[in-house]
Amino acid sequence: MSAVEAKLAELGLTLPEVVPPLAAYQPAVRSGVYVYTAGQLPMVDGKLAVTGKVGHEVTPEEAKGLARVCALNALAAVKSVAGDLDRVARVVKVVGFVASAPDFTGQPGVVNGASELLAEVLGDKGVHARSAVGVAVLPLDAPVEVEIQVELEP
Repeated sequence: MSAVEAKLAELGLTLPEVVPPLAAYQPAVRSGVYVYTAGQLPMVDGKLAVTGKVGHEVTPEEAKGLARVCALNALAAVKSVAGDLDRVARVVKVVGFVASAPDFTGQPGVVNGASELLAEVLGDKGVHARSAVGVAVLPLDAPVEVEIQVELEP
C-alpha cells in the first residue's frame, strides 16, 4: 500500500475504482510528468450520488461533500495512469464546476471540498491553484464536477 493510500485509510477513505467514461474520452492522460484528469462526477459505486442544482435541490454543505467524492475519483484516475500515487510531486491545478441555482454564489465554498481533501491526503503537495465556476447544468444533472492536473516525480 502506498503512503498516500495509507493516509486515505487513516482518513477512513478508500480509493475507488476508476469511473468509466460516459463518452469519447479517457478518465486521465499523462503527458511527460503531468497527468490531466477528465472532469470527475460524484459517482459512488458506479452511480451518481445526488442530482440537482446547488442552492436549490442540493445544499452547499452536501455539494461540498460531493466535491470531496469528485476529488477522490480524480485521484483514482491519476493512479490509473501514474501507477502509484506516491509519485505525485504536487497538485498543480483544480477546476471545479458547480451546477448552480440562478442566485447561488458560493461556488468557492463548494469546491473547497475537493481542495481540502487533496490537502488532507497529500499535505503540501496537495496545495494548488484553482478555479471554481458556476454553470447551468452538468452531465447527468450532477451538482459538481472536478478535474485536476498533477505533476509526477520524474
